[in-house]
Amino acid sequence: MNASELLANSLSPDATTRQNATTQLENAARMDYGSYVSHLAQVVADESSPSHIRTAAGLALKNSLYSRDYARQNEFSQRWLEQLDPNIKNNVKQQLLQTLGSPSAKAAGDAGQVIANIAAIELPSGQWLDLVHTLLGFVNQTTNISLKVATLQTIGFLCEGIKPEVLAAQSNEILTAVVQGARSDETNKDVKLSALRALYNSLEFVRDNMENEGERNYLMQVVCEATQYQDTDVQVAAFECLVRIMGLYYDKMGFYMERALFGLTSLGMKASEEAVALQAIEFWSTVCEEEIELAIEAVEAILEAAEEYGEPPARESKHFARIALPEILPIILQLLTKQEEDVDEDEWNVSMAAGTCLSLLARATGDMI
Repeated sequence: MNASELLANSLSPDATTRQNATTQLENAARMDYGSYVSHLAQVVADESSPSHIRTAAGLALKNSLYSRDYARQNEFSQRWLEQLDPNIKNNVKQQLLQTLGSPSAKAAGDAGQVIANIAAIELPSGQWLDLVHTLLGFVNQTTNISLKVATLQTIGFLCEGIKPEVLAAQSNEILTAVVQGARSDETNKDVKLSALRALYNSLEFVRDNMENEGERNYLMQVVCEATQYQDTDVQVAAFECLVRIMGLYYDKMGFYMERALFGLTSLGMKASEEAVALQAIEFWSTVCEEEIELAIEAVEAILEAAEEYGEPPARESKHFARIALPEILPIILQLLTKQEEDVDEDEWNVSMAAGTCLSLLARATGDMI
């Protein structure tokens, strides 16, 4: 089939042309799936193809590999794993990996998403186990910034779309790649931003690394330093990581609250950039939510103990909110005053976030407010 022509026609403003092309593509996928994915991968990798055609090819590939419907996804997975010649699969994967280095950021991003779709099928089946190692090699090279950015984005897609238990065995390599891209001596904004977004998606399955004090200290140092980077998007991504870290690893945060997090988030809430302030406020809302839940668990443990069959709670509150209240409450109250007359009621803003945080603070600290 002439994949480029069919893809172009599938985007035609003429309904008949568009429908005919779509039908032919669907028939091609059904009749000869191996040829179908091979042609699409060639278009994605072809630097001479127009950008919109490469995007259409990437989308068609993705749609042949991923579905939100469980039964259909199972069908797609079986087709890829059981019906394709291994040589075809390897060629498709190599073309996609090659496209990560494309001068076109859009094509590279599309390739990264398809790589993640294939990995979501193959990794749980014990296939493509060298993928993460290959991606780490791309990150370690220093000459092609576009390749590094696209690779970090791909790692982020992997972490977002694949169950944590599947990737847990490769957490060391993943963490090495993303932390390297996020650290302070990385001066390229796009690399740093992609690394932080990938780190955000990887945090759930790096529990073993977070149990290691040395690794945890280094990760926290990198993220905290990124909150002070001169670019707003990077600052926001770093604070987003801190919010999620607090939600996932509250029990490990005592040392870092004393040394850095209290000061960084206090400054963040005062930031002139609303996006930064919102994430810093969200950090304290997350602290309060954790401590409210821990207070409930503590009461339940007391009631069960009174009936002589209970056990002490597995976790205990560190009372971060109570300790920080004298300093953060004035900031929250000040932020409540940041209201604009023409604000959209459906648009989340600093004042709304501060109001929510104040309510949570009151629940977490009780009579202290």
